[in-house]
Amino acid sequence: MAEEGQVIGCHTVEAWNEQLQKGNDTKKLIVVDFTASWCGPCRFIAPILAEFARKMPNVLFLKVDVDELKSVAEDWAVEAMPTFMFLKEGKIVDKVVGAKKEELQMTIAKHAAHAAA
Repeated sequence: MAEEGQVIGCHTVEAWNEQLQKGNDTKKLIVVDFTASWCGPCRFIAPILAEFARKMPNVLFLKVDVDELKSVAEDWAVEAMPTFMFLKEGKIVDKVVGAKKEELQMTIAKHAAHAAA
């Protein structure tokens, strides 16, 4: 089982559903990185996301490869990589498209603050 403080890769639909359920149960903010191995900006942002995960154990960070889990990417209407979805209790509360470190950091901070309250 994955530990707090890291980005959890979901490689099967079952693992994806299990992590979503876990996030919903704990009422944590879930940040999902929809990524692709061939995407340059995705590779650029990955270590930054890992750093956020280390600093914010109260947030659940998930990573989904859109080529590996096409059905999940389609279900969430992901059209560009990277796309970051912010979920709370099963609902999308925000979205950031592109490798935008500052915007990502601000959006996490905005929703994580509510999660901790």
